Amino acid sequence: MLGRHWTAADVPGQAGRVAVVTGGNTGLGLEVARVLARAGARVVIAARDPEKAKWAVADIATGMRRAQMTSAQRASGANGTKTAQVETVRLDLASLASVREAADELKNRCERIDLLVNNAGVMMTPFTRTEDGFELQIGTNHLGHFAFTGLLLDRITRRVVTVASIMHRRGTIDFGSFTSDKSYNRSDAYAQSKLANLLFTYELRRRLERAGSTTIALAAHPGYSSTGLGRNLPPLVRAGVHLANAVVAQNPAHGALPILRAATDPDAKGGQFYGPDGFAQRKGYPKLVHSSARSHDTKLAAALWEESERLTGVRYSR
Repeated sequence: MLGRHWTAADVPGQAGRVAVVTGGNTGLGLEVARVLARAGARVVIAARDPEKAKWAVADIATGMRRAQMTSAQRASGANGTKTAQVETVRLDLASLASVREAADELKNRCERIDLLVNNAGVMMTPFTRTEDGFELQIGTNHLGHFAFTGLLLDRITRRVVTVASIMHRRGTIDFGSFTSDKSYNRSDAYAQSKLANLLFTYELRRRLERAGSTTIALAAHPGYSSTGLGRNLPPLVRAGVHLANAVVAQNPAHGALPILRAATDPDAKGGQFYGPDGFAQRKGYPKLVHSSARSHDTKLAAALWEESERLTGVRYSR
């Protein structure tokens, strides 16, 4: 790797491995699912909308067929035979009942899960409550994934990768805001949820290591990538974001690279954080990056863990 950039071509073979990608039906998650499927993994797209998830499965399969046909034609004129192993499960992270149903279904289908990518999320939404009464951003981005990971952890054999954001640097944790609309600010709430993603990752890593587990927990962020996350912004802000996306943002395939590196690089270790190597980590190729000092606050992480267990009712077995 010395002297060159890490790209999707560096993803090692994933044949025989099972990967679950939340939000794998669109944006970054779709690109992660696509690359893992091409590398031979059995991929489960966990998404709220079954129809969009089915579309993603078809899109991945069609892309693989076209790529193999082109390769085969260059070689001998024969069609490729490798098919995508992609399936779906319905998962609404804003509903703990849905989280439990999805986890139960996956346990019935999969004897083991090699990789869980906690990618799905919402950004800067107006104040909304989840089905269980949580503020939507913390409920979806953190508490939903906390519960989902905990319910599946005894099946996860290799890695848990959680997608954070450079916005975590602005984040603080206010436990009262998890269920209250008092002084709600959509940007602050998003930053809080992304800080929570990192606090969760680092605390999970510590707990796994204390238990002597070979499963590792690590995180990644995509920098500034053009995805559908900005759909909840106010109209004028959304227009500005659309213009910025056209000028400076990297596409989802490039934004997915830090996630893919965290998920598949054989040299990756628990507690690491991957992001783009460009200016201010906004774009570029994946490398190890540093997160804020607050994200490494062990007392805060332990308090968040305890509160997350209390709110979700999910207690980790290790």
